[in-house]
Amino acid sequence: MSDLNERTHPTSAEGKAAPAVDLKLEIVVIPVSDVDRAKQFYAKLGWRLDADFAGPDDYRVIQFTPPGSNTSVIFGKNVTRAAPGSAQGLYLVVSDIEAARNALLSRGVTISEAFHAGGDVHVGPDEPYLFGRVRLSGPDPERGSYRSYASFSDPDGNGWLLQEVTTRLPGRVAADSTTFTSSSDLAAAFRRAAAAHGEHEKRNGGQHDANWPDWYADYIVKEQAGEPLPL
Repeated sequence: MSDLNERTHPTSAEGKAAPAVDLKLEIVVIPVSDVDRAKQFYAKLGWRLDADFAGPDDYRVIQFTPPGSNTSVIFGKNVTRAAPGSAQGLYLVVSDIEAARNALLSRGVTISEAFHAGGDVHVGPDEPYLFGRVRLSGPDPERGSYRSYASFSDPDGNGWLLQEVTTRLPGRVAADSTTFTSSSDLAAAFRRAAAAHGEHEKRNGGQHDANWPDWYADYIVKEQAGEPLPL
């Protein structure tokens, strides 16, 4: 009887939830057919080449990291059994969809026009879609966060999506950690804060706000954390 109780009623120590452990996504594997061709393509994107190692049994692994990313991609020979080109829906978050598109175009990368998702509809196999939704031309008319995209593929057909994110959903980013990995992202955040602050001053009779640095800082921190923005 005591054994049954122990098995069906765990001790208080066993019943406690395990402490949270950081699990940081490090690597995404990209299946390719021609390693050197893929290496040239990802170098053309402007990504950082971290490693190119060869080993026994015809093994080779190459690692690239997109600018500003904490996660890298690897590909090579005998790295994965997945079919070349089978990696789809790989998201790259950007703060300005048009600026990101133009940067890739300047590097000779073929990329779609900016688009946003339309209503939920059934589409044919050859029609462009996003999660079962039609792609409508141009960025989201209201430039809502998470709503504007552009797509491109590597030479094997592995599919990438640029997604414009300016304001995070609540809970997606720690409120006590505000970071920017490039001067262009920080500048874009300042521009959004400036536009919002202009509306703030209008609501206050058009008077100059001497505390605008504090207002900007509060806006930028809350925007990144997905918290209610100051008015």
